[in-house]
Amino acid sequence: MHDFDVLVIGGGHAGVEAACGAARMGARTGLVSFDLNAIGAMSCNPAIGGLGKGHLVREVDALDGVLGRAADAGAIHYRMLNRSKGSAVWGPRVQADRKLFKAEVQRIVHAQGSLALIEGEAAALSLKRGAVAGLELADGTLYRAPRVILCTGTFLGGSLFRGEERFEGGRIGENSAQRLAAQLREAKLPMARLKTGTPPRIDGRTIDWAALPEQPSDDEQWTMSALTPGRVNPQVFCAITRTTEASHAAIRANLHRSPLFSGAIDAAGPRYCPSIEDKIHRFGDRDGHQVFLEPEGLCTHLVYPNGISTSLPVDVQHEMVRAMPGLAAAVIVEPGYAVEYDHIDPRALTPDLQLRAIPGLYCAGQINGTTGYEEAAAQGLVAGLSAAAEELGAAPPALDRANSYIAVMIDDLTLQGVSEPYRMLTSRAEYRLRLRANNASTRLTPLGLDAGCIGTARTEWFEAREASRDELTAIFDRKLHSKLLADADLPVRRDGGEKSVSEWVRHDGIALADLQPWIDEDLTQNAEMLAELAEDAAYAPYLARQEAELRDLRASEGLGLSHDFPFSEVPGLSSEMIERLTSAKPPTLAAAGRVPGITPAALSALLVYARRWQAAA
Repeated sequence: MHDFDVLVIGGGHAGVEAACGAARMGARTGLVSFDLNAIGAMSCNPAIGGLGKGHLVREVDALDGVLGRAADAGAIHYRMLNRSKGSAVWGPRVQADRKLFKAEVQRIVHAQGSLALIEGEAAALSLKRGAVAGLELADGTLYRAPRVILCTGTFLGGSLFRGEERFEGGRIGENSAQRLAAQLREAKLPMARLKTGTPPRIDGRTIDWAALPEQPSDDEQWTMSALTPGRVNPQVFCAITRTTEASHAAIRANLHRSPLFSGAIDAAGPRYCPSIEDKIHRFGDRDGHQVFLEPEGLCTHLVYPNGISTSLPVDVQHEMVRAMPGLAAAVIVEPGYAVEYDHIDPRALTPDLQLRAIPGLYCAGQINGTTGYEEAAAQGLVAGLSAAAEELGAAPPALDRANSYIAVMIDDLTLQGVSEPYRMLTSRAEYRLRLRANNASTRLTPLGLDAGCIGTARTEWFEAREASRDELTAIFDRKLHSKLLADADLPVRRDGGEKSVSEWVRHDGIALADLQPWIDEDLTQNAEMLAELAEDAAYAPYLARQEAELRDLRASEGLGLSHDFPFSEVPGLSSEMIERLTSAKPPTLAAAGRVPGITPAALSALLVYARRWQAAA
């Protein structure tokens, strides 16, 4: 018999963050995995971040998580996506060396205090009076713990499909948790199946790189983690190719051999990352789809063709790939495949990701209907911190939609559920100007410090950073007369008077660097902090308005709604929202906010109308 405060099942991205987060809080934590050598393995694309996802990485990092540091340790290609738009929706993304990434995850896990690693199959939950009491392994070993976190990824009842072939497993060559899946189904939890997939891996030595346009790594020296002092690996380039009409013809001629169309798979796949056969079927008018050829590491020839996830038979995959520019002689080393797996309806979870039906049991990652390393890591972090805090009588970081994308995701999941694998997008957040990727530490690290989940290294870094902020803020308070700027040919009126640096950087055509002649300090120092402060200054009027809206909304959550309140007359509510509110008849504005599918934007509209309704009554 072994005793723990928290047990985590699964050594993927969710499991690692859950286990390390719980241990950082001071809980006696155990991490259970089929194979301890597989902890931190990247089962799909060896890339971290992207649009929306990059925000999650920075937020996990701000709470002292593992993902950002591991991404930098393995990064061989950095690229900031969406640069043509405002910085609030930029998406930091890295391509990582699989081996280097995994090695860093394992280094961090092994160095984490209060964390025990346990190799074995999690066979069944131990329950006592309907609540979690521990976990039984397949070999009969029993571990006692009042908090268990399921981070099973695609391994919960996982099945693999490739053409007419079918295997059991969570990813190729590995087992799946069939017994645990059966126990959860027997508990009559709300469960369903979802699908994801992966493309074939290509031998990079058989690609004609010279025939393809290159996509180099960014020159700017930004990193994923605030604790990473600089880039550590040689940088490689990616290349771009496209599917062709010949590729499409090969796919169309063999759609009946795909399990997606033969009926072998009937689960929904990710809308924003569909399989190539689904793309060809849904977008028949397209003459080609872009494919990014992304190297999987510095010491491997494997290349990940991002954009052609598939479950087609191996012979069709060869024909499809070789019809693309630069790939006429391509050799597939590992064919692509689809994975179908069990997930729990996330509406069965509380906001701390605990199952209402089984107290003490938490779920994080793909088991909750999400897709992607970043979404999994963020959920794992929340589950780990919440479980540890509950057991230790503490409080986890106070996250909400106004301070984090993490809370946006969890709110979406637990209130609205999923009909397809959930993917984070910047459009899901109402307060994007507040939730920039480059201010995650400012937003969340203080909350982590209050909760006790921040380690010594980050604490010292943050204290030094805040001291620097105080010094740099003085620069933005400095007054400059418009005549000085006009004389330097900056686009301002000479009679514009005196304004602070903060006010001047809000003018079109004026950047902080343009004001360097009147600032004594070297602006190349503390560049990241200066950029954050400059953006805060530029967005100040909008941020102030959002802050006022938030205060108003929070202060009005107790506003009463009559039994006959006319939801159908509220401008801006969708038909679905009107139907749900009319059915639920929430007695207060706060209760309306807990109705599935009611967003903060809808709640704001409801608040305005409710006040008018009461005034007219």
